[in-house]
Amino acid sequence: MNQEDYAPEDAYGADPRTGEDAEATRRDAGEAESSRASRGWWDRNADEYQSEHGAFLGDDRFVWGPEGLDEAEAALLGPASSLKGKDVLEIGAGAAQCSRWLAAQGARAVALDLSHRQLQHALRIGGDDVPGALLVEADAGRLPFRDASFDLACSAYGAVPFVADPVNVMREVHRVLRPGGRWVFSVTHPLRWAFPDEPGPEGLSVAASYFDRTPYVEQDEQGRAVYVEHHRTVGDRVRDVVAGGFRLVDLVEPEWPEWNSQEWGGWSPLRGNLIPGTAIFVCERD
Repeated sequence: MNQEDYAPEDAYGADPRTGEDAEATRRDAGEAESSRASRGWWDRNADEYQSEHGAFLGDDRFVWGPEGLDEAEAALLGPASSLKGKDVLEIGAGAAQCSRWLAAQGARAVALDLSHRQLQHALRIGGDDVPGALLVEADAGRLPFRDASFDLACSAYGAVPFVADPVNVMREVHRVLRPGGRWVFSVTHPLRWAFPDEPGPEGLSVAASYFDRTPYVEQDEQGRAVYVEHHRTVGDRVRDVVAGGFRLVDLVEPEWPEWNSQEWGGWSPLRGNLIPGTAIFVCERD
């Protein structure tokens, strides 16, 4: 596989530390290296990310992915009216836009992210604090909460695609959820890994094996990872959910809506109308 065949959203390009192009490759990357790369990449790129995508994400909107599926309409966590008084954990919260929406529905929201800079943007948007939401800087694989602390957990493209051991994250979420709790997370649709990450016609031809689980890595001149993303097939994701102790309730593949004309990296109306771009796993803790 050529290094350019798969370049995840917003990742490929210059290494902010050196100003030079990072080398894109496919190689193994363990848990510690992946976590270190993710923290550094999001700290360095949070400003650009929020500047480029902040208008689409909104300040207090819960969007599941580039298609624009809104939780206010999808109700994957349950009807908005049912969120009042619930303890909700958002993992990989970024600037806490989703948590801010949850808080507006009356939930007690906790926004957790690995990146200090992303959480600074949460403070910027919300003022001195995020009303109704607590900001926590921590790793998704080591959640700093007691057992059975939350009624619901969610993640919109946060943490799960970037960890080397997704089952550990599932088990951690299972641990902090109360019995009957729901865990909903979205990731790039696994099918996309077989296609070049391009919004135009060149992104419609299969260029790699869907079954190649080798992580996508961008590394500096010393071979140190500056960005890591891990591929799992649909079957892998289902098995991860089950191994984490959850029951899969639904798998949602949002269709591209007519109103959405934006291109976001490899996501576009052209591709979105032909192949799925996002997979949302709706899980419950028995």
